[in-house]
Amino acid sequence: MHIVHLTSVHQRVDTRVFHKMCRTVAEDGHQVTLVVADGLGDATLEGVRILDVGRSPGRLARVLGAPGRLFRQALQLDGDIYHLHDPELLPIGMRLKAKGRRVIFDSHEDVPQQIRSKSYISPILRGAISAAMSAYESFACRKLDGVIGATPHIQAKFAGMGIRCVAVNNYPLLSEFGPALGQSVKQDAVCYVGGIARVRGIMELLEAARHLSTPVRINLGGPFETQELRAACVAHPGWARFNELGFLSRAGVAETLGASLAGLVTLQPTTAYTVSLPVKMFEYMAAGLPVIASDFPLWRTIVEESGCGICVDPMDPVAIAGAIDWLATHREEGTRMGENGRRGVLTRYNWDAEKRTLLNFYSDIIAGGSGAAPDSPDREQGLASQSGPSDQ
Repeated sequence: MHIVHLTSVHQRVDTRVFHKMCRTVAEDGHQVTLVVADGLGDATLEGVRILDVGRSPGRLARVLGAPGRLFRQALQLDGDIYHLHDPELLPIGMRLKAKGRRVIFDSHEDVPQQIRSKSYISPILRGAISAAMSAYESFACRKLDGVIGATPHIQAKFAGMGIRCVAVNNYPLLSEFGPALGQSVKQDAVCYVGGIARVRGIMELLEAARHLSTPVRINLGGPFETQELRAACVAHPGWARFNELGFLSRAGVAETLGASLAGLVTLQPTTAYTVSLPVKMFEYMAAGLPVIASDFPLWRTIVEESGCGICVDPMDPVAIAGAIDWLATHREEGTRMGENGRRGVLTRYNWDAEKRTLLNFYSDIIAGGSGAAPDSPDREQGLASQSGPSDQ
């Protein structure tokens, strides 16, 4: 197979796009081309050919110009499947389909639901934009050959529309995490790694820092959604407890997790988050860290069944602080939770369990089949039953 991945938004070494999907296909002996718009030039990395169509000077210029450049580049490639990773590429997906190409869309998140929590969109407009996006997404994806959902909930949404879809869960790569580190090398700190935004709970973490009774600090790794948000965080009294690490490489993420006592994933209870499978939670588990997670039904089920951490009300800073203090003063129990979580990732929640689903879906699209993943129906059905009704 020759699989062509297209993204105008993601970095060329994005974890899901490059490290998981592109490398999986290359390692299976197939040809892979990744077309990006980052301005870093063409390259070949780990068997993946990368073609760069140039960076746009700003979000609006990217939305208006990058898809067209990717489309022209895509037409020059003889791909068996064109795999789109961004909603803004759906128009060129339909154009590629009209040219007789096989095209699939990878829905990394429930975009219409995410729109409702975007701080840079006026609250007055969010509902209308979300509804419009939902209608357009349904229209466009019906014209493609299939959809990949990053969670069973997203898969169920598209399947409910009668669209061929399979879930390829965004579980961690086992190769990125070595043996869990012992308590002797741990810092007196917990960590949050990922995009930093109000809806991801940063303000509640700042308040929680003010209620800590132990000297634990919070390692904060990742980019802020806006510079205004960073300024508000720096001005907050709780900021004195934070170690700002900035954007972390994959090696930096592993190092930070390995030196922390626990991992925080206390996202706010938006519709999109309550039914998501949080990548960071599984990465914390893979690193042998106990997790402090939002008390959503799906997340609570995973945490309790694995015995890997503590669930708290993400809107309650005192509860978050209490969980951090408890893990800081109960190191043996925390170690045991971390071991339980790591065991869960090694046996179930890992990328090795997903890559065959991806490869089978590609093969089935090329063969003109139904798009099902014949080797994993029980896994898909089981997780879908945990993640709420099939209306997303």
